[in-house]
Amino acid sequence: MAAYIQARNVNLTFRPPNRAPVRALGNFDIDVAEGEFVSIVGPSGCGKSTFLNILLGLIKPDSGDILMHGKKLSGPGTDRAMVFQDFGLLPWRTVEHNIELGLELKKVPAAKRRAIAARLSALVGLAGFEHHYPHELSGGMKQRVGLARALATDPDVLLMDEPFAALDAQTRDLMQVELLRVWREAKKTVLFVTHQIDEAIYLSDRVMVMSKRPGRAKKTFAIDLPRPREYEMRVTPQFNELKLEIWNTLKDEIVV
Repeated sequence: MAAYIQARNVNLTFRPPNRAPVRALGNFDIDVAEGEFVSIVGPSGCGKSTFLNILLGLIKPDSGDILMHGKKLSGPGTDRAMVFQDFGLLPWRTVEHNIELGLELKKVPAAKRRAIAARLSALVGLAGFEHHYPHELSGGMKQRVGLARALATDPDVLLMDEPFAALDAQTRDLMQVELLRVWREAKKTVLFVTHQIDEAIYLSDRVMVMSKRPGRAKKTFAIDLPRPREYEMRVTPQFNELKLEIWNTLKDEIVV
């Protein structure tokens, strides 16, 4: 498949005042096909989240080319949406109104906003909770709201920055299963950042391993596991062979 997202020789150095510069990305390359689910794993501080913020249009790289739909990226756009690790919900807004936030900013009429919020609440398993507030929700439910909010503006690309890191292990596993279901139904291109190799393999079509800072693409693994994926496949020899191969590629990049 042709690249839907393409990055070539992306470089970025942070230059905080009164401190030494930090080179975050060095000649970073990636290709993502339309509809593909690609995960990025790498050591802390290697530039994984930084690259997502570049794709979102919040940070401009020092050099390099980034194309989406064959066009050079020029800033934020409605074709991309981010799902964050810390939920980022507005506590004074209900589930419905949190989901509607991006639609309000686009001045979508209220009736259409409500219809979209209701459809997405059902899609992510929150039907019946539309009028609850964030403090009334579990961590997994909050992340479902974040996912629905990202989907509300119908972006082509979902950028997911360790979205399940704050969840307990059981909820995290459940949310991975739910994400695959939503991805199949919504048919989005997903770029997913995680520290968990198991999570990356289970979710993805391909897994990229990044080097330590300055981050670059070290090796990309094709995940040739059948879909739809059952949770039990995590204990199969093929899954664990992939996990070991990715770990062996990653471990030399981890600085303790």
